[in-house]
Amino acid sequence: MSARTSPGLAGDRRPAPPPALRVQDVTVRFAGLTALGAVSFTVAPGSVHALIGPNGAGKSTCFNVLSGLYRPESGRVLLGDTELTGLAPHKIAALGVARTFQNIVTTEGTVADNLMVGRHVLTRAGFAASALRLPGAVREQRAHRDRVREIAELTGLGDHFDTPVALLSYGDRKRVELARALCLEPRVLLLDEPVAGMNGAERARTAEVVSAVRARLGLSVLLVEHDMGLVMSLADEVTVLDFGRTVAHGTPDEVRRHPEVLRAYLGTPGADPAPAAAPAPGEDPV
Repeated sequence: MSARTSPGLAGDRRPAPPPALRVQDVTVRFAGLTALGAVSFTVAPGSVHALIGPNGAGKSTCFNVLSGLYRPESGRVLLGDTELTGLAPHKIAALGVARTFQNIVTTEGTVADNLMVGRHVLTRAGFAASALRLPGAVREQRAHRDRVREIAELTGLGDHFDTPVALLSYGDRKRVELARALCLEPRVLLLDEPVAGMNGAERARTAEVVSAVRARLGLSVLLVEHDMGLVMSLADEVTVLDFGRTVAHGTPDEVRRHPEVLRAYLGTPGADPAPAAAPAPGEDPV
């Protein structure tokens, strides 16, 4: 499968709106246990869509299906008209779906080194041309590095561009992962608990970065997160899972008052756990 043309290498033109990401009746079972049961939702082009639910609800299983790590027993995943169901992870990445993980996954070296890893699928020069530093390969490498620096600036990592990742704070290392995913030039970005383990200031900064990325790059974001303040402030739509099934879907304000959501999180249907105004990013989650 050929790599997509990088918007950054084509003069930093704003890319066309991404296609919708559609999850249709996806079912996943492990040894008879249903991890996902006919789950369906659509990530609208250019939107932030949150996937929430208690621990064990099936959120990570869903992300693993979308990124190609798991093959569903039934159902489909479509990016526009392109079938993603059952494709290998690298093929899904080449089609424009990038993800981060709950745990930090970085390599040794600097921020720049880590972000350049994200450009691999967009590199056209072969190994021999790069090793021999042929003129075309050198030009391409320079263009990729320039784009990587732009993404570092966008995500607040510009001042750390040449800093070893091991010397960064926890919050900055989490943002390195986000930036590396963006270096793939995705049309859909899957963020798996991007503020897990962060303090309040780091959470607020990451929320700002996600908003800036969506506005600047025009991509779609599917977000799994337990911090309800961040979810309610960022998401356009929310899908709620519980025990592998969809229990609610709608705007953040609609979802937060849904009786099934109250039951899943609090075990007490009918009582509103929070005031009408959504808590700010960094506050304690529901």
